[in-house]
Amino acid sequence: MIKLIIFDLDGTLLDTIEDLANATNHALKQFNFPLHDTASYRFFVGNGINKLIERALPEEHKNADAILMVKHEFLKYYLFHADDCTKPYPGITELLTKLQQGGYQLGVASNKMHDATVDLVKRFFPDISFTSVLGQRDGIPVKPSPDILNEIVNTAGVLKSETLYIGDSGIDAQTAINANIQFTGVLWGFRPRQELEEAGAERFVEKPEEILFNL
Repeated sequence: MIKLIIFDLDGTLLDTIEDLANATNHALKQFNFPLHDTASYRFFVGNGINKLIERALPEEHKNADAILMVKHEFLKYYLFHADDCTKPYPGITELLTKLQQGGYQLGVASNKMHDATVDLVKRFFPDISFTSVLGQRDGIPVKPSPDILNEIVNTAGVLKSETLYIGDSGIDAQTAINANIQFTGVLWGFRPRQELEEAGAERFVEKPEEILFNL
């Protein structure tokens, strides 16, 4: 019996891709690096900010110094523009409300910076009482390390067999496998079904309301 449901954030609860693309392109522009169309960023995000910047940089500039410089500009911009275009996917707010009313504990596990993760969750889901909302923090390995899921499970005080993780990428599927937690892949997010399947996902939903019928 599922008691705790943990969600990925970007591409699962929130459509954040345009704001992430705009912030990265703004940062790249400061150093006259080539920019990318928004669709390309669907495959750049997912492994944390450093990997996002690395993927966006030209091959000859994929080094620690360039990543640090671009990251600095990204953070300055994103701090004030994280929710310019970001919005919940259709049906997500209603789903979370029904799950909360049904007595499920809810959590968020993201590779987005921790402060931004917390701020966006509060901004878009103010009426939902999450058990734990965690993003990328210094000293904690990013997904697909299972650390973040393990921490949320421990905070909730439930068994892993009573936990479900929901995400939109192969990274999320692998994280669930690494944590020995059940996984459901969503097909409205950033990555294609094939990536999820190749990472080991076996259960999928096309609309948020389908999650209610798969618990």
